[in-house]
Amino acid sequence: MTPKLKVLIAGTGFAAQGHADAFRAAGAEIVGIVGRTAGVVSEVAGKLAIPYSGTSWQEALNACQPDIVSIATPGGAHYEPIKQAIAAGCHVFSDKPLTASGETAVELYQLAQQNNVKTAYAASFRYAPSVLHARQLVAAGAIGEPTEIECISHFNLERDIPFGWSHRQEDGGGRLNNNFTHTLSIVTSVVGDKIVSIIGDVRDDLGKAPIVEGVHNFATRRNFIPKDITDPALRWGQSNVEWSYTVMAKVLSPLADKPVSVLFKHGGLVPRFHEDHIVFYGTQGAIYIKGHYGSGQLYLWGEDKQWQEIALPQSIGDAVPNVDGETEQCWHYLAREFVKDIGGETVEPYPTFREGSQYQQLIDLIRNNENWTDVSHLS
Repeated sequence: MTPKLKVLIAGTGFAAQGHADAFRAAGAEIVGIVGRTAGVVSEVAGKLAIPYSGTSWQEALNACQPDIVSIATPGGAHYEPIKQAIAAGCHVFSDKPLTASGETAVELYQLAQQNNVKTAYAASFRYAPSVLHARQLVAAGAIGEPTEIECISHFNLERDIPFGWSHRQEDGGGRLNNNFTHTLSIVTSVVGDKIVSIIGDVRDDLGKAPIVEGVHNFATRRNFIPKDITDPALRWGQSNVEWSYTVMAKVLSPLADKPVSVLFKHGGLVPRFHEDHIVFYGTQGAIYIKGHYGSGQLYLWGEDKQWQEIALPQSIGDAVPNVDGETEQCWHYLAREFVKDIGGETVEPYPTFREGSQYQQLIDLIRNNENWTDVSHLS
């Protein structure tokens, strides 16, 4: 009997539990978990029945001797643990963003290649069932040659969510790191992954946010919004990262003669009027998917010139893990492919540190915001 692959988890929040469940479902063994706060990591380890817990990553690597490390912390805390794990010969599964800068992300990608370890980059909503369906339809020619794509979302996030990593660029915060990475991965999984041009604009319209102690789980941070936001005793932190962005890109597709034009529009603080959506337009039709990450119903505009609701093929339904939660479902899919690949099975290409490092370089370029043409002199 082949021994189970051993997995060490970094992080104690929502992603840590999701990664642990995903790797267990993929047949791996969770041998340890590491967090910043002793009391919290001990409590989470007990809750998840993980035998080893600690606050020192290097000690955990030495004690657990994992085959895989799963990085489930905010992006600004990824660089050193991943570097140590690669040096220890571990395969690495990392949530996005890969790091807080393109330079460090490229360094980790190159280190992984040099040390011949496998990597997985969890920009994983490309595995949402309707996105997999869109990929199948586009490849089959249902819309002809793909020409344009639009990814539109408005989150209307509460401005008083407690100050934390998501407010700080150096910690991996920002909507580009935490939204754009998913939609870019969705787009490239459907039409092709050669990005040839990009231009964009970002906005930070949040300003300050209340500092609240005791927030350890991203998924429950709304529960900590102060009841009296005017309390003079409140302390405040200052956001330094984007909460909205508009990005345009051109992507080469093996299915089209001309580059595909892509619009990514996300407003983190503004309300939506219509549904969030992703649309793939082509020379002979279009595919519309509800939801900011394409997790809703798929519709096809075809030869009959009508939007038609298309049922999910049974083959895709069977391939998608039966798991509650769209985020968790996609983690399960990617972890399963990663474990199979490490075990020597043939799998479809999945996002790795190649994509993680490329996306981080693109984010750096967009944030530099040096794309504008000054037209103020025109009459």
